[in-house]
Amino acid sequence: MGFVEHYKRSIAKTITYRILIIIATYILFYTMLHDSKAALENSLVWNLIGMILYFLHERVWNLTHWGKHSSASSRRS
Repeated sequence: MGFVEHYKRSIAKTITYRILIIIATYILFYTMLHDSKAALENSLVWNLIGMILYFLHERVWNLTHWGKHSSASSRRS
């Protein structure tokens, strides 16, 4: 019996992961800058940049055919 993940679970995982990463980058910037406002601003900006770069990265990978195959060809191998 297989497991199918509901999209709401995926959204919840995405949000909690992003919160975790924002906290981690905030801590990193705070230890370097010793300024909570600058640390928050930098962590939010870097996370926004990271999301944009990841989206663009995914779109480029969607344009490539490397590693893709049809479901019919996967049954033969």
